[in-house]
Amino acid sequence: MASPKTKWLLSILLVILPDCCAVEGAPAPPSPPSPPSPPECSRQCENDCSVEIHCIWDKRLDPQNPVNYSLHWKPAHHEDGPSTSGTSLGEYIHREHRSNGELRVWVQARNQHGSAKSEDVVFNTEDIIKPPPPKCSSSHEDPFEIYWSNPCHELQKLIGVCDIRHRTAEDRVWPEFESGLHGSYTFMDPRPCTVYEFQVRCSCDRGRMSDWSAIHRMASEKLAPVGEVDVWVDCGMSPTNFDCFLAWKNLSFSQACGLILAYEVRISYNNGTEELMNVPIAKQSSHFVYDGIKWHLSSSLKDVSSVGVLAYNAVGPTASSCLVMPIKGKAEHDQAIQLKMNEENLTVFWDLPSQFSDSLREYVVQYKDALGLEFDWIKVNRTQTTGFFEGHFKRYTPYIVSLFSVSPSGEIRELSSLIGYSLQKAPSTVPSFKVISIAATDVTLFWEPVPLPTQNGHILYYQIGVDTQKVYNVSASPQHKKHTFELLHLSPGQEYQVWIRAVTVAGPGENVTTRFETKHHEDIAFYVPVLIVIFLLGVIVISLLSAYRRENKVCPLMPQCLYVKVPDPSNSHIFRQMEYQINELLTLNSFPVYESHTMISVLEVVERKPKAFYSDGSSPVGGDWCSQTDCQNDQKDDAVSEECDRTDHRCRTEDYSKMVDSDDREDLLSSSEEEQLTLGYEKHFMPTSFEIREV
Repeated sequence: MASPKTKWLLSILLVILPDCCAVEGAPAPPSPPSPPSPPECSRQCENDCSVEIHCIWDKRLDPQNPVNYSLHWKPAHHEDGPSTSGTSLGEYIHREHRSNGELRVWVQARNQHGSAKSEDVVFNTEDIIKPPPPKCSSSHEDPFEIYWSNPCHELQKLIGVCDIRHRTAEDRVWPEFESGLHGSYTFMDPRPCTVYEFQVRCSCDRGRMSDWSAIHRMASEKLAPVGEVDVWVDCGMSPTNFDCFLAWKNLSFSQACGLILAYEVRISYNNGTEELMNVPIAKQSSHFVYDGIKWHLSSSLKDVSSVGVLAYNAVGPTASSCLVMPIKGKAEHDQAIQLKMNEENLTVFWDLPSQFSDSLREYVVQYKDALGLEFDWIKVNRTQTTGFFEGHFKRYTPYIVSLFSVSPSGEIRELSSLIGYSLQKAPSTVPSFKVISIAATDVTLFWEPVPLPTQNGHILYYQIGVDTQKVYNVSASPQHKKHTFELLHLSPGQEYQVWIRAVTVAGPGENVTTRFETKHHEDIAFYVPVLIVIFLLGVIVISLLSAYRRENKVCPLMPQCLYVKVPDPSNSHIFRQMEYQINELLTLNSFPVYESHTMISVLEVVERKPKAFYSDGSSPVGGDWCSQTDCQNDQKDDAVSEECDRTDHRCRTEDYSKMVDSDDREDLLSSSEEEQLTLGYEKHFMPTSFEIREV
C-alpha cells in the first residue's frame, strides 16, 4: 500500500500535471457562446411607418464553433390581455406575430456546447418609430450656415431634436457631434480655402434617431491657389536612361481654393528655346494623360533642361514649380535605404550623413512596379528620414523604390535605389542554359538570368548541379554580369548532365537541364603519328644528302655545314717555298731545273663516313666532328672565312690528316718556336688541283 507521504505527492502531481501539459497557443477547450448584446429595435419610416419591427445586435462569428442566433419576444405584461409570443431566426418581428403595446425582446445564442441569452429590452411599439435621414442645404454667404428639413413633418409626428457633426475633407475621423438643434446650424470662423463636410440626424418625439444624412460639403472663401503643384519626372525603371516624362498631381481642394481651371507647363530646352503649354481641366488633349489623380505629359523630355508647372483658378495662379532634369550618373549611396513592405503599405527608411541635408530642399521617395503600370512619389522634408505609402501592392511583383534629393534650385540627384516585394515565392525557370566551350576536363556554361518581372522575389543565387555529384552556388549580384561558370576536373570522353535553377527566400525554382560530352585525349594524340612521319622524312632526306656528298656530287641546295672541309693551299708553307723556287727558275732562261733536295709532301688520306645528325641538326657528343675550340681557331684565319659560316658552330670539323713536309719533319717535331710561326691551315689542309695549277 502507498504511504501517506506517497499519496500526498500523487495528489500534488494530479493538480500540477494538467497545467504543465497545456500547450501554449493550443485552442481553448469547447465552451458555450458568450451572451449577445441587447437588441435594438425600430420601425422604419419612409413615406409611411412600417408595421414590422426590425431588431439588430452584435453577431460574433466563430468558425471553430458556429453560433446560431434566434430572436424571441413576448408581451411585457400578461394582464394586458391575450397576446402572442414567438421566435424568429431572422431580425424581423412581423405584424401578424405580435400584438401592440409593450414587448419584451431578447436574443438567444446557441452552439453545440450550450447556449446564452442577452439582456431583455422592453419598449412600446409606438415609441420605436425611426424617421428617414434629413436632407441638407447651405448658404455660401456669410455667415457660414447649413439648413435641413425635419422629416417628422412629413410623417405628421411631433418634432424631436437633431444632431450635427462636421470635419474637413482631408480628415478621416468624425469628431463629437452637437445635439439639441432644430433645422439649422451656423459654423463660425471657417478657414479660407477649406472644404468642410457635414452630417445631420433627427428624431421625432418618442422615437428613435434617424441614420446620419448623406455628407454635405461646403467650401469656405475662395482665394488664389496656395502652395505649388507637386511636379516630378517619370524616368521608367532607371532615372539615368533619360527617356523621362513629366508628371504632376492635382492640387488638393484646400490648396486649390476652389475649382482649378487649367495648368500651365513651361519647358526649357538645352538649346535655349522654350515651349509654353496650356492644359485645361475640362478639355482632354492627346498631349496629356490623366488618371484621376496624376497628369502625364505624353511627349519625352529628351534634350530638356528644366520644366515648370503652375495651376490657376478664377482668382489667380499658384507659384511655379521648377525642376531641373536628373543628373546622369550612378546612385551615390547604394545601401542608404531600407524597406518594410506588405500588401497594404510601404515604409521607406534612409540613413544619410547629417551634413548632406544642408545642401538640399527636400527628399523625394518614388516607387514603380517592374511593368511600369504603378507609379507614385511623395515629397519629404529634408529633416525627415522616413517615407510612407498607402495602397494595394501586388504579390510577387518587384517594386523599384528610389530616394532622390532636390536642391534649392530644383536639381534632381538619385541617392539610392532598392527592389522590394510585398510577398515572395519561388522564381520562374532560367530562360536559357547551354554549354559554350568543351574541353577534355572542363567546360564553360552560360545562362540567361531570370527577367525581373518573373523573378517572384529577390534571387539570392543560382544553383548549378552536375548529375547528382555536386551542387555549386553562384552569386546573383550585379557584379556577376557574365553569367558564366566553369566546371573543372571532369573526366575525358564522358557524358554529363548539368542543371541550373534560381533560388529566393521562398525556395528554389524549377531545374533547367542540358547535356554534354567531354572530349577525348586521343584528339591530341592524333597529331603524334603525323609528327613522327615528318621526323622520319627529315632523317631520310638528310641521309640521302649525306650519301650524295660521299659520291662527290655537289648539290647547291645542301647547307654548307654538310660539306667536308676542303684544304686551302694559299697558306701552306711548302707551297710558298715551291712558289719561290719556280719564280727563280723562270728567271734563269726559262728551262727546267730539278733540285734533288726537294721532296714531295706525303698526304695521308683517311676516309671517314659522316656521322649522323640529330633532328635539330647538331652532331653527337664524342663524335669525330670538330670541337668548339677548333672552330674558334678556324675563325682566326681570314683566308677560310668564306668556306665556313661563323654563325654556324656545327660546321667546325677536323676530318683531315695533318700535312707534313718530308724535309722539315724533324724540325717540326723538335722546334716549337717554328711551329708557332706556321699557320693553322698547314696542319689541317691540302691544296686542290685547281689551286696548284694557279700557283
